[in-house]
Amino acid sequence: MRHTRASLVIATLLSVFVVAPAPVLAAPAMQQVMFVGNNWDGTVDVIRPTGTYAKLGRLNVVPDRSQRLWEIYLNPIRLAFYLGIQQGPGEGHDQLVDDMYATPDGTALVVSRPSFADVVSIDLRTGALRWRFPVSGYRSDHMAVSPDGTRVAVSASTSNTVHILNINTGAQLGSFATGDKPHENVFTGGGRYLWNMSIGEVNTDLDDPWLDFTKGDRRITVADTTTFQVARVIDMRNRLDAAGRSDLSDAVRPAVFTPDESKLYFQVSFFNGFAEYDVATDRITRVKTLPKNPATSEDRTTWVNDSRHHGLSMSPDGTKVCVAGTMDDYATVVDRTTLQEGPLVTASKPYWATVSGDGRDCVISESGSDRVTAISFATGQRVATVAVGDHPQRVRIGRIPATWTAPAA
Repeated sequence: MRHTRASLVIATLLSVFVVAPAPVLAAPAMQQVMFVGNNWDGTVDVIRPTGTYAKLGRLNVVPDRSQRLWEIYLNPIRLAFYLGIQQGPGEGHDQLVDDMYATPDGTALVVSRPSFADVVSIDLRTGALRWRFPVSGYRSDHMAVSPDGTRVAVSASTSNTVHILNINTGAQLGSFATGDKPHENVFTGGGRYLWNMSIGEVNTDLDDPWLDFTKGDRRITVADTTTFQVARVIDMRNRLDAAGRSDLSDAVRPAVFTPDESKLYFQVSFFNGFAEYDVATDRITRVKTLPKNPATSEDRTTWVNDSRHHGLSMSPDGTKVCVAGTMDDYATVVDRTTLQEGPLVTASKPYWATVSGDGRDCVISESGSDRVTAISFATGQRVATVAVGDHPQRVRIGRIPATWTAPAA
């Protein structure tokens, strides 16, 4: 009996002092948003990804601007490149935000900053830097994020290198060499491969076709993202020649795959249109020439960074291609089966094209009028326009906490 009573006492004491398991906290509610990088003023506008595309807030992505400028001013070589970027691709302005992606948990925005030759992570709640990765060379450019959101690739355009980083820590996971002036990056194979397009020298006035040899080594480099070894090199010069288009540049600009990754659509320097490349047969299958704007100068040296058209996106079902006709001041939706373009939607120097959060619209950045415009894939007509910051370029979809508010300026 005594033993039984003692056991009861011990059990009672244990029930008092044993700490109950901590409750499992629910993950914060998230919302899908669209990030618009305003290259010349160093800000990112956060807008709704569908419907009215209303603005939710603005983030300063150069909180360390003074520190970076002092470092540049004290280094003659860096200063020379900084001024070259400003007067070349920057059209007289600093290039402060080229590309951006949210981290998987939606708490930070990772941004490439060409003039500062780096990639940084900005805390979306406080606006402070979490980490900074200086790229090799003197300029950072286009990025891409892996399908699982954990890795970000960035082109280091003056060192002919692509760096692949851990998106949460900024630690380099690997890198690989490319052709001259690496530009666009696209992950394929569920993240197993990375396609990099090098565009060569675009900052000179040696733009006549007979001077094409001065533009450098332009190619697509396909790298294995596990070993960081080059798996394949594709020289579009040979493929374009075989397709009877020796008149076209082989500098591949924005590019987009079909949903099954069987075909690649890409723009090239100086061309008002795009090409279709079949991956399995390794050949150009079709080339689409789009209308010229009669008001566009035919002087190639007036075209921004050798672009004529710069920006492609594809509807989620793979039936429509949206084209930003940069120097021709329009955007249009093209039927992928017939390659027939829809209405030419007037736009001021459209610089990029992406897809809305619901997949219904193509969203372009109008860098000449500081706004983004949504165009219906179904009708080819403009459905919304919203004002943003100075010289919007890249536009990306991401997820952030539903309660997010912009940090204080």
